[in-house]
Amino acid sequence: MPTEQPLLVVEDIDTFYGDAQVLNGLSLTIGSGETVCLLGRNGQGKTTTIKSILGLVPPRRGRITFDGADITRLPTHRIASRGIAWVPDNRRIFPTLTVERNLEMGLHRALPWAGDGAAWTLDRIYARFPILGRLRHRSGEHLSGGEAQLVAIARALLMHPKLVLLDEPSQGLAPKIVEDLMAVIEEIREEGIAMLLVEQNSSLALGFAQRAYVIEDGQIVHTSSAADLENNPELKHRLLAL
Repeated sequence: MPTEQPLLVVEDIDTFYGDAQVLNGLSLTIGSGETVCLLGRNGQGKTTTIKSILGLVPPRRGRITFDGADITRLPTHRIASRGIAWVPDNRRIFPTLTVERNLEMGLHRALPWAGDGAAWTLDRIYARFPILGRLRHRSGEHLSGGEAQLVAIARALLMHPKLVLLDEPSQGLAPKIVEDLMAVIEEIREEGIAMLLVEQNSSLALGFAQRAYVIEDGQIVHTSSAADLENNPELKHRLLAL
């Protein structure tokens, strides 16, 4: 019986900033509906991996395919239109727009809904995140970090993506906000939306992911099930200790 083609395939990519090479022959895959985490110390190439997938820093060599199509050198907006949503580490919401207008940006780029259960709409977002309903007329510049993160994730869901790229979603947030955020990420997973989770808190990421990659000096140096890495403290410390 043939093996199902992964949703995302990153094959042997080299990515540079100017003359400085950041990714060196990096490869990874994500299956449809799969949650994968990408771990590593600071400055090893995690965010550059996400930017390479999105075409923000296109790889000079190698190949990236998504849902069976080559997206290696497509413009970023065309890559996003195929069903990849990004929640960057700096939230990147529009500061002068209200919460509702920020959310509508996701609706404008929405694909037909293909997830399990009801489609994500503004009404569903406000029911799931009552705080966003109360803040719908507040401008982005007057939100807390946790509120802005919820807007960024909700906006991604409204795009009806096949894959969500989450870059350090818990960074700088209070523990209670992180707990609420992880509950949302669990919902995304349960709806069959694939995720690539870049997260400095390795135990948090390994608790959600099915598989784990570890990056060092722009190369993947370890891949395994998330549970296997979490249950091997010696290996985990060797790969990830600061």
